[in-house]
Amino acid sequence: MIANASLVATVNDAAEEHPGGWVAITNGVITAVGRAQDPMPDSIQRLDASGCLVTPGLVNTHHHLYQNLTRAWEPMTSKPLFGWLETLYPTWTDNLDEEAVFLAAWVGLAELALSGCTTSTDHHYIHPAGAGDLLRAEITAALELGIRFHPTFGSMSVGRSKGGLPPDRAVLDEDDILARSVEHVDRWHDRSPMAMTRIGLAPCSPFSVSTELLRQTAELAEQLDVRLHTHLAENDEDDAYSLDQFGMRPVDYFEDVGWMTDRSWAAHVVKPNPSEIERLGAAGVGIAHCPSSNMILGSGLAPTVGLLAAGAPVGLGCDGSSSADAASLWLEARTALLQAKLTSGPDSITSRRVLEMATRHGARCLGRDGEIGQLSIGAAGDVAIWDLTGPSYAGVADPVEGWLRCGPASAVHTVVAGKIVVHKGRVVDERLEDRLTAHRQVAQRFQRLVL
Repeated sequence: MIANASLVATVNDAAEEHPGGWVAITNGVITAVGRAQDPMPDSIQRLDASGCLVTPGLVNTHHHLYQNLTRAWEPMTSKPLFGWLETLYPTWTDNLDEEAVFLAAWVGLAELALSGCTTSTDHHYIHPAGAGDLLRAEITAALELGIRFHPTFGSMSVGRSKGGLPPDRAVLDEDDILARSVEHVDRWHDRSPMAMTRIGLAPCSPFSVSTELLRQTAELAEQLDVRLHTHLAENDEDDAYSLDQFGMRPVDYFEDVGWMTDRSWAAHVVKPNPSEIERLGAAGVGIAHCPSSNMILGSGLAPTVGLLAAGAPVGLGCDGSSSADAASLWLEARTALLQAKLTSGPDSITSRRVLEMATRHGARCLGRDGEIGQLSIGAAGDVAIWDLTGPSYAGVADPVEGWLRCGPASAVHTVVAGKIVVHKGRVVDERLEDRLTAHRQVAQRFQRLVL
């Protein structure tokens, strides 16, 4: 039982909000949501949410967890996207192994949980020869922590010798990629309600895979009934590459290879023109908006207000910690609010709309609308509880506005499937300090090669 909230913001179909409300979770599923005057059922465990805003757990729709091993390297982020990638690809390729990916995922998911995130995807696309089963490594980390996880099996197949961006030693054979895609889905994809692990297929980008792989992956995802994910229209370089290599803009290419469906969600989408925005919205393509990363790399400001108006589900993503630095979904939500107001006007978006992006829209991107991202009977018991007391919130009249516009905010409690993952602002798993020590040692291995 989560009780005595200043406000429960359900983000359900009716957008109900309950001052003094409560949420009951039984066996990992929400069984009741009530107002202050409604009688509460008996409970065996209670979290006091006095002075707190209660929201659905936040949903992270784009990440590269391994990148927290190369976090905040200033020389790297003084370059635009292509130069940044070309500098870092060799370091990642030569150092990633199961230990590194496990520790990066464990620490990264713990950091996300501290920001109220209960479900995260991950786009891991570098699989060096001899590195081991890297997808298994990060899934193991998520299962240990108890975070709902939607990793994607990412891939790169076109190295520099064939006109791509990554070094040749970072790419895989395309037949091997397709075979591994089937194997990973068969092994890890849980189709049951309230699943903790589901898999997507995610060729990295138009500048690192072939046209044929994109087409075959779209067909395979349809056969296997799983989601599709990739990077799309990230910056001006991405536009120029598509025009030079394929004779069309990125969104046209995206449609040409069979990805313009509501099975797909795409990261960044900074550079679509007005007609492309309408086409993406009409097709129901999900958008993983990564505002901090887009600014750090100078990629631009994504047209989120236009995409929302066109009907696209626009979720939020932290992106990798080599470009976004902080894996805080709250920070991405606040930045998304500010960017939208800057580009489209102060009346173009509200804090509640951004809360929807961080929850309901993220769930739609992952194909789980109605199951996660809202507080309603029958939905997953994934909840973020935010303390709105103290000087930062003094004078706040509207808890939702105060949550997003004041702060910075971290979750005081994060609950996933009815289990407490963060309690009183601390990760409950007692292995955290040991994991941080091991992570620091592995990160130093990466850093010695570059810094």
